Amino acid sequence: MLRSLYSGISGLRSHQTMLDVTGNNIANVNTTGFKASATQFQDTLSQLTQGAGAPQEALGGTNPAQVGLGVQVAGIITNFAQGSSQATGRSTDMMISGDGFFITQLGNETLYTRAGAFSPDAEGRLVTPDGSRVQGWPAVNGQVQEGGGLQDLQLPRGAVSPAEATTTARVTGNLPADAAAGAVIAQDRTVYAADGTARTLTLTFTRTGAGWDVAGTDGAGQTGTSSLTFANGQAQPGAAITVGGVAVALDTVTGYAAVSSVSVSESNGRAAGTLESFTVGANGTLIGSFSNGNRQPLGRVALAGFVNPAGLEKAGGSSYRATANSGAADVGAAGTNGLGSLDAGTLEMSNVDLSQEFTNLIVAQRGFQANARIITTSDEVLQELSNLKR
Repeated sequence: MLRSLYSGISGLRSHQTMLDVTGNNIANVNTTGFKASATQFQDTLSQLTQGAGAPQEALGGTNPAQVGLGVQVAGIITNFAQGSSQATGRSTDMMISGDGFFITQLGNETLYTRAGAFSPDAEGRLVTPDGSRVQGWPAVNGQVQEGGGLQDLQLPRGAVSPAEATTTARVTGNLPADAAAGAVIAQDRTVYAADGTARTLTLTFTRTGAGWDVAGTDGAGQTGTSSLTFANGQAQPGAAITVGGVAVALDTVTGYAAVSSVSVSESNGRAAGTLESFTVGANGTLIGSFSNGNRQPLGRVALAGFVNPAGLEKAGGSSYRATANSGAADVGAAGTNGLGSLDAGTLEMSNVDLSQEFTNLIVAQRGFQANARIITTSDEVLQELSNLKR
């Protein structure tokens, strides 16, 4: 039987594989985080019909004569080039700008993905569309426990930002130097106890011949007094008043004429607050915004890098699993150890190049047709042989 028949068959099979790979790429042109694949061919073992001959004194050397036996698929390589970005506006959508993979847990299996279309489940855990749980490091009291074991990332919708007692405050602005004796200016500021109870701190400034007397009350029966004198419009260093455990700095108050702008400009402390929303930082930190104005970390998304990403095995659901040739996962935070940064409210689209894929379709189709022609031509030759005896 003619060798060309089997060469043609191998060509049909290989180009059919190329068609399958190209068709899958085109089918996933709008799949989030999809990475296109490319087919690579190599020739098969060639049959040696004449060996090479060494040069001799009276005869030159001869080259080997070999007949190829067809083609085979050498490999299917995944292209991990960056896909384009698509803004979604959803805070749970994330895109990796650069290298790296999100780490997910499906059952007891650890998988890796570039598709960052996450959403919270009924328990507040971040999950992929197929239910895989996103992994990262949780935060305890606003401190991310990075370096420990990975856990399911969770959005604690019932999270409470603890209250903080007010211990310091600062008065800024100007007390008018030309105010009449006995003039009174009062300023209020809300301050908080350790349990979050709010009370009003009232500071009353009374003009005297030497400067200003300052009296304070916090609405809980606590009082305090002090005085302010000025030299060339500047208060004496260290001027302060303490009311109910709140130390109020007065040394930045000025005393120029014709301007009255004194106010309690800043103070620490806050009431307890509940989680209202969250944002994602470039390093993958989930930062919660609470109703009391406080912002603190809730956790951090973990990323994984591989020495040979092309060695990963596709596991379906836009996920991959590690193999012996991908190397072990190098886990870290975004922006460290060569890992990319994270963009919130954005998704990475497929990196399929339609113009290239349609060109590959033409090449695969023509290759298939050419190999089919090999088979029909070989068949005609065999038919001629059959007709030699009539």
